[in-house]
Amino acid sequence: MIIAQNSVVSIDYTLTNDAGEVLDSSEGRAPLVYMHGHGNIVVGLERALDGKQVGDNVHVSVAPAEGYGEHDPARIQAVPRQALPPDMNVQPGMQLMARGPDGGVFPLWVVQVEEDGIVVDGNHPLAGETLHFVVDVRDIRAATAEELQHGHVHGEGGHHH
Repeated sequence: MIIAQNSVVSIDYTLTNDAGEVLDSSEGRAPLVYMHGHGNIVVGLERALDGKQVGDNVHVSVAPAEGYGEHDPARIQAVPRQALPPDMNVQPGMQLMARGPDGGVFPLWVVQVEEDGIVVDGNHPLAGETLHFVVDVRDIRAATAEELQHGHVHGEGGHHH
């Protein structure tokens, strides 16, 4: 079986930046399990895995446009202290969830805490970075009907409802 649309794929991976620093890895943990073709991993890595099979080792560099996007300074903003819950203990590096005007929820990362408020960044922390992946393909199977309906993996190594 090869990796294709609607495959459930298990991979071991290591992610590094341009300096060779390890940013994330499945080493010492269970493999990452995702449904191929559903936007569950960055698009550049997904494209590189298309057509691969169990046992393949893939080295790929993913440009920001196919990773977490370019860094956009307009997505950094100050939030006044009175806009936060009074008992909220905000720390730099925290991820907060915000609701947009359309009702959608999106993440913000706290980059600075000041006496009169905080500074948040709507860019993913890896925005603007070239991502370097080393991936070992461990398993491939067809998605179940329920997984296809929900657009993500269920069961062991996946999402549980």
